[in-house]
Amino acid sequence: MRASEAAVCIVGGGAMGGAIARGLVASGTCPASHVTVCDHNDAKLEALASDCAVSTARDAARALAASPDVVVVAVKPQVLSSLLEEVGPAVAGSLAVSIAAGTPLGSIEEQLGEGARVVRVMPNLPVAVRRGASAVARGLWATDDDVALVCELFGALGSVAVMREDQLDAEGAVIGCAPAYFALMVDALTRAGVDAGLPAAAARDLACATMGGVSEMLSDSGEHPRAYMEKVTSPGGTTAAALRVLEPALVEGCYGAVDAALERTRALSRKG
Repeated sequence: MRASEAAVCIVGGGAMGGAIARGLVASGTCPASHVTVCDHNDAKLEALASDCAVSTARDAARALAASPDVVVVAVKPQVLSSLLEEVGPAVAGSLAVSIAAGTPLGSIEEQLGEGARVVRVMPNLPVAVRRGASAVARGLWATDDDVALVCELFGALGSVAVMREDQLDAEGAVIGCAPAYFALMVDALTRAGVDAGLPAAAARDLACATMGGVSEMLSDSGEHPRAYMEKVTSPGGTTAAALRVLEPALVEGCYGAVDAALERTRALSRKG
């Protein structure tokens, strides 16, 4: 089955669920008439219906009774188990795609029953503008065609990598959280620029443009980031002086941030 032919039901219309819905429709991957979003929040549903003309429903069980081809479960990890207890039987026969951090495939498969086709995906928020990054791991009964369909759906929203499930927590801590890391970098540079005398709007816009340009250049060239840094760093120059201050703090902060995210993921997993 091609993604354009699949009926997709997204349970959870929050930031990530809404981003997936908007991205699938905006990319032309799925017709709006093939996408349904379920949520208890009327304001979120109204915004989605207005933005991309998808179908909406407050009652997930009723929407799932239509037996969609793909069910994307886009709820918080803390409520995933109770949701599956409520709608699990209705998911039978559909391909279940979970984006919940810290909830293993085995746990979801146990709740859905033997033979349940489950794929875990760890996407990040830029899927909304089709510049996201998603890691995909297959469950015990998911088929090659299932994985291919999920890769097509999320590939339309950015980059996709298939990996082992035991790598997903690390991917989430590094890449899933990365949009916030990068936004923090833009914010910090903007504030530093303002203190140095720049207009706030100009500092922010130029920092965003530079980050996007560097990302595109690195992606297109496949060049190692260190090699790129050498190109823009003259010995004894201003960038070299700046990096001597920034690099130790940034590297230490990145390692600490990933460790903290992993620990929180493990805590959520234990609670689940």
